[in-house]
Amino acid sequence: MRILITGITGFVGSHLAEYILNEHPGNEVYGIKRWRSPRNNISAIEQKITLYDGDLNDLSSLITIMSQVKPEIVFHLAAQSFVSSSYTAPADTINTNVVGTSNLLEAIRITKIDPVIHVCSSSEVYGQVDKSQLPINESTQLNPVSPYAVSKVGEDMLAYMYYQAYKLKTIRSRMFTHSGPRRGEVFVDSFFALQLAKIEQGKQKPVLKTGNLDSVRTFCDVRDTVKAYWLLVSKCAPGEVYNIGGNRTMTIKDMLDLLLSMSSVKDEIKVETDPKLIRPVDVTLQIPDCSKFEKITGWEPSISYEQTLNDMLEYWRLEVKHGRI
Repeated sequence: MRILITGITGFVGSHLAEYILNEHPGNEVYGIKRWRSPRNNISAIEQKITLYDGDLNDLSSLITIMSQVKPEIVFHLAAQSFVSSSYTAPADTINTNVVGTSNLLEAIRITKIDPVIHVCSSSEVYGQVDKSQLPINESTQLNPVSPYAVSKVGEDMLAYMYYQAYKLKTIRSRMFTHSGPRRGEVFVDSFFALQLAKIEQGKQKPVLKTGNLDSVRTFCDVRDTVKAYWLLVSKCAPGEVYNIGGNRTMTIKDMLDLLLSMSSVKDEIKVETDPKLIRPVDVTLQIPDCSKFEKITGWEPSISYEQTLNDMLEYWRLEVKHGRI
């Protein structure tokens, strides 16, 4: 099959491409990248995939790519995915995620191809959920409280509309927190791991900066996530939406304590709250009900969060050691 991944140079996209190449050989993997996209995440597989220059904000580039590739599966992962950055650049976030998704779906409609399309929404669409509504299922009311979350509601609803109006085979995922090596440094556990790696190698004072440590998250490894995405397009019904998430729930403080326990310099580190890292509104309680997806696919997480944190810390240790960051 011909498989097209938007955001292939990113965190999840690169892991997904690796997973398909390693576990489902015989498929052709294509990716859309911007001309300025860093390619370090795909350096090990770049010779095994085909890349196209394009941009979600340029409909004509997407039409050209769809006409040439004619994909049978599209994984739409490209997005402005940083919640904090969305507060400082809300219009860019909305434009990239909503208008960009509209352009992608329009390109598929205009070219009259008929792929299965995974549109990656987010658990952030649920916003701050009351304890009485936990765990969060697909029927939980959408209450977005960041520009990023608003953009993901728009993306989510566009995918549903294109299924209803044009019968495009869109399937939506609302993925909860997922992490692992290559995770962007702006995300909380990766941000902590990078600071720890710098402190260990004497490139940062032994002060680890944090934001809100009381938020509760349910964590999943990215390598389990991409397996779930493959099952999503293989077994799930178009037009539907599915929660996907891990089974390890803890506060951010508990996560930080677990990460610090993996370092030989943990007793030398002072943890300080930085007011600049506190969001205007924080979603502090995310516990998913993934039973709808799990019953259909049989998927369940297999990688412990301890392994996730260890692999992420090792990734940043190497990046810092070799001066890549």
